Amino acid sequence: MSDMPSHPVVQKVLDGYAFTGPAIELGGLVVDEATVTDVPVRIPLAMVNRHGLVAGATGTGKTVTLQLLAEQLSSQGVPVFAADVKGDLSGLSLEGAGGEKLLARTSAIGQDWQARSNPVEYYAIGGDGIGIPLRVTMAAFGPMLLAKVLELNDTQESSLGLIFHYADVNGLPLLDLADLRAVVAHLVSDEGRADLKGLGGLSSATAGVILRELIAFEAQGADVFFGEPEFEAADLIQVTPDGRGLISLVELPTLASKPAVFSTFLMWLLADLFHDLPEVGDLDRPKLVFFFDEAHLLFKNASQGFLDQIAQTVRLIRSKGVGVFFVTQSPTDVPDEVLAQLGSRIQHQLRAHTPNDAKALKATVNTYPTTEYDDLGQVITGLGIGEAVVTVMSERGAPTPVAWTRLRAPESRMGAADTDAMQAVVAASPRHAKYAEPVDRESAHEILTAKLEEGARKAAEDAAAKEQAREAEAEAKAAKKAPARKKAPAKEPDGIVDQVVKSPVFKDFMRTAAREIARGMFRSGRR
Repeated sequence: MSDMPSHPVVQKVLDGYAFTGPAIELGGLVVDEATVTDVPVRIPLAMVNRHGLVAGATGTGKTVTLQLLAEQLSSQGVPVFAADVKGDLSGLSLEGAGGEKLLARTSAIGQDWQARSNPVEYYAIGGDGIGIPLRVTMAAFGPMLLAKVLELNDTQESSLGLIFHYADVNGLPLLDLADLRAVVAHLVSDEGRADLKGLGGLSSATAGVILRELIAFEAQGADVFFGEPEFEAADLIQVTPDGRGLISLVELPTLASKPAVFSTFLMWLLADLFHDLPEVGDLDRPKLVFFFDEAHLLFKNASQGFLDQIAQTVRLIRSKGVGVFFVTQSPTDVPDEVLAQLGSRIQHQLRAHTPNDAKALKATVNTYPTTEYDDLGQVITGLGIGEAVVTVMSERGAPTPVAWTRLRAPESRMGAADTDAMQAVVAASPRHAKYAEPVDRESAHEILTAKLEEGARKAAEDAAAKEQAREAEAEAKAAKKAPARKKAPAKEPDGIVDQVVKSPVFKDFMRTAAREIARGMFRSGRR
């Protein structure tokens, strides 16, 4: 290690980051703008499941930091899940490109940079992209998360919960948006309105609001990721034969059109992991690390009940061996009850160009432990691209000294992979065969449609029967009003003389006699 400057932060960092177990290497200590050292700044691998935060203004290097963490976790056998918001993380599957400038930077902080690729799996929400489709049934997604997406108020959220309960009790499987819309439409129809009375105060007006919001939600293209086969979150926990953790990336090509859907979907995935994974306590390395990018979208306009659920999930999922890192622009984007549970903090540059920015900066500085830097706020606003202020949880569970850090460079490609390469990876995956083709089994929509058709058939039959009864009754009334007809006298049977006269033989005899008489008359005339 090179000669160290005499600044007091150097010894503090040397002592504070001297871990005995495996660790994630973040970078080298920066003393001031002119002094970069190879004093290592790290995160103990065993403490990664105590969660973390990567924050910073746009363009300060958060995505590259996420890439750095992902490839180091993978190399130590820890599977990773991350949302690829801008498409840049897909380069994790390819070797990075070196260069004189990059090697000069990495050597200054003690990094022995070697180009390498990583095992990567590509996913896409509902197949909206190149990756393996990720789907979830409406029933599994649940009313609380759906209410968050639809921006329902407390009363409407409670009513949505009753609708889910009604479907469950009445054997109406909710698999996709069409199923839920069918149930709500049934409850506001003439046939189903009576059922509303048994749902604890669900009004037709509230049901109508929910139905309209669902229709608008579907119009945004959200129906693609509700359905079957439902993704099993345990499939994210994969280790390759050579012992590296699989990096699962979710493409988000249409994030701008449905940001709340994306963030809530990720929250469902995290909650599903919490539900399915067994308790394991404290491990020497996490079973999975989950990166929650664009985290501010999750917390925006969230109800207190929703925030409480997130806080509880983050707090308890640590015992399932899962670490969660929130990635966002400012620490103030994350609620205090969640922020308090994040053991590692990687803070990129914040800008203080407005009064609100200055307020956020001051709040951020106040959340850090005591530091050897004279003005931590000035350090944060003066950070260069690829630099961050770091504090993590030590192996004994105490916060480490605040360290201005020049971060290591990823050894995989910093940028997007080409489409053909991604498609080849997707086609070769065993998960593709499992999830690629959608399944459409009988559910609430089909059941209610069949019930409606049966009702319409019976109604038509009843109407036809009533019409026939009316016609018969009309005929009966008409028959009673008509005058009675006189009967013609019955003809007496023919006598023997009449029978002889009418017989063919008698008729022939009479014709012959007439001819003979006529001949005799003509003969006498000629004489």
